[in-house]
Amino acid sequence: MSYPEDRRYAKSHEWVLVDGNTATIGITSYAQEQLGDVVFVELPAVGSTLERDGAMGNIESVKAVSEVFAPVAGEVVEVNGALEARPELLNTDPHGEGWLVRVNMAPGSDANLLTAAEYEAFLAEEGAH
Repeated sequence: MSYPEDRRYAKSHEWVLVDGNTATIGITSYAQEQLGDVVFVELPAVGSTLERDGAMGNIESVKAVSEVFAPVAGEVVEVNGALEARPELLNTDPHGEGWLVRVNMAPGSDANLLTAAEYEAFLAEEGAH
């Protein structure tokens, strides 16, 4: 799998696409492969404050319920409502239509995130691919 180079990645398998102060957050293709078929997504409410590395929701798949962690800190300004009706978007398009939330990112909270190449190297080190 090749990961989009316009994003940064967390070792907890979330991605961040930064546009000015707004960060769009989703889960990586690797994460959705590990989850299996997604059947339900629980996300934070608009106006919620996320702490970097803190739990921000849950993804329920046919295998298990898994927590999703915030790769950046900030205030939730938008939630992907399409996931309520179509949670399988996380499986079919995790780096696109399957995004989770958009946040007004706290300055500097994206420090220490990995580039696409670094994330792929991390997966290789972990024996993931």
